Amino acid sequence: MSDTSRRRFIGVAGAGAAAAGATVLVPSAASAAQTRLHGKAATSPIVAFVADGSSDEVTLMVDEREVVVHDRDLVNRLRNAAGS
Repeated sequence: MSDTSRRRFIGVAGAGAAAAGATVLVPSAASAAQTRLHGKAATSPIVAFVADGSSDEVTLMVDEREVVVHDRDLVNRLRNAAGS
C-alpha cells in the first residue's frame, strides 16, 4: 500500500463492515431499550475486533487508541451480524 497506512486501511475496512453489521442489527435494536449517548461518545470511526467468540472481550480501535470492553451480549450480537 503506497500512501495508505495499515491503520487507515483497517479503519476504512472496519467502517464498511460496521455499516453492513448495523444494517443487520437495526431490527433487533428496535425491540431493545434504546441506549443514549453521553458527552464523551466517540465521533470518529470505530473498529470492533473479537479475537475469541467464546469470550466476552471486544477490542475497540478508535483513532490511535485501543479500548477493551467486556460485554458478552455485544460479542453475541457482533457474531450474529457477521454470520448473516
